Amino acid sequence: MKNFFSLTIILSFTVSLFVYAEAPNFIGDKKFGYVGAEKCGMCHKKDADGNQLKVWQESKHAKAFEALKTESATKLAGGDATKSAACLKCHTTGAGADASLNDAKFNPENGVQCEACHGAGSEYKNMKIMKDRKAAVENGLVVWANEGEIQVMCETCHATKNQPEGHPAAEFKFADNYAKIAHKKPVK
Repeated sequence: MKNFFSLTIILSFTVSLFVYAEAPNFIGDKKFGYVGAEKCGMCHKKDADGNQLKVWQESKHAKAFEALKTESATKLAGGDATKSAACLKCHTTGAGADASLNDAKFNPENGVQCEACHGAGSEYKNMKIMKDRKAAVENGLVVWANEGEIQVMCETCHATKNQPEGHPAAEFKFADNYAKIAHKKPVK
C-alpha cells in the first residue's frame, strides 16, 4: 500500500508538469519566442502608463529564480533546483520552450517575467503591432478576460495542490496577492 501511495504521488507530480498552464509560446502551429521583461519594459516603464516594469522589478516574481539557489530548494529538488524542470516551471518564464526561438538577450534566470502571463512576445513586441490589440493577440499576446481567468492561471503555481511534496506551503489569497502585482494602465 505504501508503494502504491508513493507511486500515486510521483505520477500526480509528473502529470502536473505537463498540464502547467503558463501562457503558451504557440498558437495553432505558429510558435513564438520569449524576449524578456527588460525588452517589454522598454515601452512599459512610464509612470503615466502604470510603470509595469517597476511593478515587476519590485515583485517576488522578479526574484523567483533566486529562491532556487537556496539550500532548502536544493534539498527539496534532490539536487540543483536551478536545473530541475519541476522547479523551473514555476520559478522562471519559458521553461521547456524551444530556446532557439528566444531573443538573444532573453534570460530565464530573471524569474517569472511578463511573458509568463502575457505569452511569448517575439511577434507582438513591435510597437505597431502592440498598438493594434487584435494584431497583438494574433501574434501571441495573451489578454485575460477577467480576474477569474487570471486567478486560475496564477494558481497553476500558487495553489498548494500544484506544488511538489515538501514545498513550503504559503497560503495564497488571490485578491491580496494580485493587488501587489496589478499593473493596469491608469485611466486618464
